[in-house]
Amino acid sequence: MFTKAERLISFRNLKPKKKEGFLKVISAFSFLGIMLGVAILIIVMSVMNGFRTDLTNKILGFNPHIVIQPYEQGIDEIFKNNLKKKYKNLKFSESYNGEGVVMTNNTVKGILIKGIKSEKLDNYLFIKEKLIEGSFDNFTKDRIILGKELAISLDLKIGDQINLMSSTFVGTPLGALPKQQTFIIAGVFNSGFYEFDQNVVFLNLEDSLSFFEKTKKDINLDITLKDPLDADFFKKEIEENNENFYVYSWTDLNRSFFDALKVERNVMFIILTLIIIVAAFNIISGLNILIKNKTKEIAILRTLGLSKLSITKSFFLTGFTIGLFATITGVILGVSFSFYIEEIRVFISTLFNLEIFPAEIYFLDEMPSEISFFSIATIFLFSLAISALASLIPAMVISKMEITKALKYE
Repeated sequence: MFTKAERLISFRNLKPKKKEGFLKVISAFSFLGIMLGVAILIIVMSVMNGFRTDLTNKILGFNPHIVIQPYEQGIDEIFKNNLKKKYKNLKFSESYNGEGVVMTNNTVKGILIKGIKSEKLDNYLFIKEKLIEGSFDNFTKDRIILGKELAISLDLKIGDQINLMSSTFVGTPLGALPKQQTFIIAGVFNSGFYEFDQNVVFLNLEDSLSFFEKTKKDINLDITLKDPLDADFFKKEIEENNENFYVYSWTDLNRSFFDALKVERNVMFIILTLIIIVAAFNIISGLNILIKNKTKEIAILRTLGLSKLSITKSFFLTGFTIGLFATITGVILGVSFSFYIEEIRVFISTLFNLEIFPAEIYFLDEMPSEISFFSIATIFLFSLAISALASLIPAMVISKMEITKALKYE
């Protein structure tokens, strides 16, 4: 594609003379600008990909993929059996969710209470895997499992008693009062998702129904799929045949959240690509100055028989080489940084005594990162395209240069 003469001219252009020190500065800024732009873009995309994947896994770990919730009519056994026969590969379980208040050590806090069947724990493997204290064998009547952050904030441990207040009112001689009940802590989980660890507790299904003064007709039917991305398909299919129930999926509950993440990711990509574009302008300015300084040499090469196309290609190669090596260096730097980003975060936090990733704000206890080869390839090609365009624009000026005038004024 490039002849030996074109490569030689390009190589000499990349090594400006001492009197052309300003060109070295411009070339250095071009290289650094593109390198940092590519590296930062890869780092940000990796963190946002990791953030989205980590949150998705944790949300799916704590929530069923599809929930069938009854209206006035409960979900009968005939409907459940028909559904299980139709979808044999899906996992079914029952639950009831409600809101309550935990009261202990003069502290009152609102929580989400989730009632599940202890014999159906295989459908809640995520919780089982994240249990750090206690045992699911002790998850029996009047027992409770709560998150690590909630246990720490309330200074609770395994075996302690905890008093819960229901959002349901019961009649007493003193009037309607919220129902209260005491439970014993059977386990503590640590999901790494701050919001869950701080606000979610698990009861046995029978305890939750009793606690909220509900009956079996109020029980939800939870469905777990092999592929969570199929949730909307199964949801529509179930809805079409069963209009008496309210059916929703995990995507319905978190759609606005993930849409916001997607928009933020796209906006960040656009903003950060401006760094590469700005750096590319340095290539344009640097090549323009180089061409002006090399006017006599260009004219001599033309008189020696070198074509305009060859000279144009040689100067194009000069700028493109800067962009190519800057992009490759940026990819290496970005991937390396993304791979060790949690270690780097811990080091900076320890060194400067500064919390740069608060769990209560970002929901996660560590900075996630997921390196996407598709994103890296996209960034790499995009950077090369900008570098090529920035190199081509000033190189095209040579094709309009007249030899006689160039020699006349030299």
